[in-house]
Amino acid sequence: MPTPEALALVGEAAVVPAPSPLLPVEARGLVFEAGGKRLIDGIDLVLSAGAVTVVMGPNGAGKSLLLRLLHGMIEPTAGTVRWAGRPPSEAVRRRQAMVFQRPVLLRRSTAANVEFVLKLRGRAGQERCHELLRSVELEGLANRPARLLSGGEQQRLALVRALATEPEVLFLDEPTASLDPHSTAMIERIVQGIHERGTKVVFVTHDLGQARRLAQEVVFLHAGRVVEHAPAPDFFTRPASPQASDYLAGRLVF
Repeated sequence: MPTPEALALVGEAAVVPAPSPLLPVEARGLVFEAGGKRLIDGIDLVLSAGAVTVVMGPNGAGKSLLLRLLHGMIEPTAGTVRWAGRPPSEAVRRRQAMVFQRPVLLRRSTAANVEFVLKLRGRAGQERCHELLRSVELEGLANRPARLLSGGEQQRLALVRALATEPEVLFLDEPTASLDPHSTAMIERIVQGIHERGTKVVFVTHDLGQARRLAQEVVFLHAGRVVEHAPAPDFFTRPASPQASDYLAGRLVF
C-alpha cells in the first residue's frame, strides 16, 4: 500500500502549474527604421490585461508596425519589447494571435482552414471545428473553398481560425476595412465576445465610429510616436494633444 508520502508526491505530480502571466506587454525606446526612414520613433508603452485597446492615428502613423513589433513578428531597430518581463519568443508568440486586414487563408475548404490550426495545437476534432464555425455563422459553408467566400466571410474565418489557438492576446489590424456594414457589425460582436471571455484585444482601426463602440482605452499615434494613451471617454471628449484634436475633427489624415 502506498505510503502517505508517496500519495502526496503523486498528487503533486498530477497538478499542472498554471502558465505565468503574459501581460503586461511593455515597449521601451522602440525604434523601427526601413528605407532610411524612422517609422517608429522611440515609443514607450505599457498595455495591461483587461481593457480593449484601440490603436488609432492618421495614415502612416505606424499603427500596423507597432502591432507587429509587439507581437514579435518583426525585430525593432532599437529598444525592447517585454511580455511580463520576458522578450518575445516562440513560447510567448504561441499565446497570441494576429488577424490582418487581408486574410491569409489556406487554399482549402472553410472547415479545413480551422482543422489545420486545431491539429497544430493538438486539439483536432470535427465537433470542435464545427462549434467554432457555428460561433461565426460559417457552419453552413464548412465545405466551401475559402477562396470562394465573400470578403466578410473570409475575415470571419480568419478570426475564428485565430480563436482556435485560444489566444490570451488577440491583435487585429483593421479587420473590417472595406467590409459591408453587416459583416462589420458581426465582427464587432465577435470581438466583444472575445473580450468578455477574458482575451486581451488590441485593435487597429481608422473608423472613429467603430473605435467609439469598441475602445476602452486608446493609443493615439502620430509620426511614429505615441502622442496619447488614455481611457476612451477622456480621449474622445477631452483629447490632450492638438494632433488628436485635429484627427477627431477630421483635419489630420496624414
